[in-house]
Amino acid sequence: MRVFVIPGVIIAFSCVVIWASFQLELSPAMIVGDSMQPRVFPILLMVVNLMLATILAVQNWIKPPGRVPPIDYQTWGSALLFVVFYPLTVYLDMLIAIAVVMFALCVLWGERRIHVAALVAIVTPAAIFFTFDMALKVRFPRGLLTNWYYG
Repeated sequence: MRVFVIPGVIIAFSCVVIWASFQLELSPAMIVGDSMQPRVFPILLMVVNLMLATILAVQNWIKPPGRVPPIDYQTWGSALLFVVFYPLTVYLDMLIAIAVVMFALCVLWGERRIHVAALVAIVTPAAIFFTFDMALKVRFPRGLLTNWYYG
């Protein structure tokens, strides 16, 4: 039964987020236009999360995990970078925060080619931004870059 604790927590969390998302009021058409409602994205993510948690539970049932090795510096460094992400997002810009954290994660996880880490850190936030802005019609919070883009 111990092997189902983590998938169970993930499933419970996902269900709570889906329930909370359904509590959000629908935005008027004059605000969102042709874009999706604010509740759709978290629900979509949590449905994916539910599917992945189910796969994890099945894998744990078929082959229970062995002894977990001690936490290494990469795990602690990654957790610290996710803590750093918040102030970067609030005080600079979400896109800058994504780029900085992605670059640092690449280097932390062992990417030795700095140009590859820089390319990942530049292309990924740009792709995320333009996908959300142009295809999904979702605007990002204001920051240094987004103020410049939105004019």
